[in-house]
Amino acid sequence: MPLPFLTADRAFDTADDVALPYDDRDQWRRPYRPGPWRVGASALLLLLASFVLFAAVIIAATGGPSSAGVVFGIAVLVILCALRMLRMGAWVSAHGVRQVAFFTTRTVAWQQVASLRTVQQPVRWLGLPRTVQGQALLLVRQGRSAEPMAPLLTTHTSDFLARDGAFNRAADAVEAWADEYRRGR
Repeated sequence: MPLPFLTADRAFDTADDVALPYDDRDQWRRPYRPGPWRVGASALLLLLASFVLFAAVIIAATGGPSSAGVVFGIAVLVILCALRMLRMGAWVSAHGVRQVAFFTTRTVAWQQVASLRTVQQPVRWLGLPRTVQGQALLLVRQGRSAEPMAPLLTTHTSDFLARDGAFNRAADAVEAWADEYRRGR
């Protein structure tokens, strides 16, 4: 009994230009995976939240409901912080590029992008005030001064620390999206 789905010699009927059914260009997507530093920090926050939730259950069983509610609220706040940390980064879609920070989100339409370039410059190390020499992907908007916005990506953020290859692939992906949508649409 032949099993054609298990054999490597069957012919594939695929068209290279056809998008996959789940490949929706209008959805916001991150052109890279979150780095191990970001995922590790979020995992530690979620672990802390589990201990705080356990404490809230113990307080609710032994003490008053108001103090348990306060501790439960602290746990929810820690969980929201961990999820926001995972959401941070650069996101792209057919509409533009979006830079998500912890407290702010900035979106720039592709028509407003004058240039995207990777430059060698001092960058902040893990978002702290200390700067080190690294690479940054800078976005310059049309109709604004030649001063670029804050870097979209840098080699020393929690996504790309000690992962230069991942930074190069992500920067190339964002630049490719910019070239495609500034010209094509």
